[in-house]
Amino acid sequence: MTEPLLVVDDLRVAFPHRDGGWNEVVRGVSFTLGRERLGIVGESGSGKSQTGRAILGLTAAGGRVTAQRLAFNGTDLLHCSAQERRQLRGGKIAMVLQDPKYSLNPVMRIGDQIVEVLRAHTQVSASDAKKQALAALAQVQIDDPARVYRLYPHEVSGGMGQRAMIAMVLIAHPDVLIADEPTSALDVTVQLQVLAILDGLVRQRGMGLVFVSHDLRLVSTFCDRILVMYAGRVVEELAAGGLAQAKHPYTQGLLNCLPQLGADRHPLPTLDRKPEWAL
Repeated sequence: MTEPLLVVDDLRVAFPHRDGGWNEVVRGVSFTLGRERLGIVGESGSGKSQTGRAILGLTAAGGRVTAQRLAFNGTDLLHCSAQERRQLRGGKIAMVLQDPKYSLNPVMRIGDQIVEVLRAHTQVSASDAKKQALAALAQVQIDDPARVYRLYPHEVSGGMGQRAMIAMVLIAHPDVLIADEPTSALDVTVQLQVLAILDGLVRQRGMGLVFVSHDLRLVSTFCDRILVMYAGRVVEELAAGGLAQAKHPYTQGLLNCLPQLGADRHPLPTLDRKPEWAL
């Protein structure tokens, strides 16, 4: 059996209290990732994004990250050097964040930002880097790559900016992509286009994708497996087509709060959280 691309075993992320104690925001998360689409779902504050940031080594200053094992392709991510971690980040493990307005540099042209990522991880001339950047923009279905290459982030729409972000993180050909709410700021039509791009790239390149979202239905139609997080820990793992067989009351409660076509559900039910779910 081949080694998974990513192994996460008992991952914990904590931040200090003012009183000197620690507040754990990720509590014992474990999973493996192969060349597949893994969805992580849960409400805001459940620890989804902090899990992704810990894998990349982007936990905020002052935070504490521990794990029994945190490895990418056999490389120990917790104990490798800072230089090794920088080479892996962006080169082998990449992350698409939620809103391009806050991820793209507002004073650099989009093309220059893509070229910067490529040249940070590969030995390539400036002219070849530009050619590859234009090809990357075309690959994410941007109709006029040369025009978008010259634009600044404020000159493009949210959907176009998100496509440029995907081109940027994929140009160095990473093996693992962590997509943190990549479609939540987009309208439904553009959302479907971005998902189709991600799906095509995963299939063509054989990448592993961690898709972080709060949208159960979206993840169930797009991913192969689903992890449901609540209060910093994984409460349930499901096959993407197995939402109807969810056993945990939290997952069942989330599903029950969704609108249903043809059903008179006004107002929609709210989730009745139980203290024992957080234990």
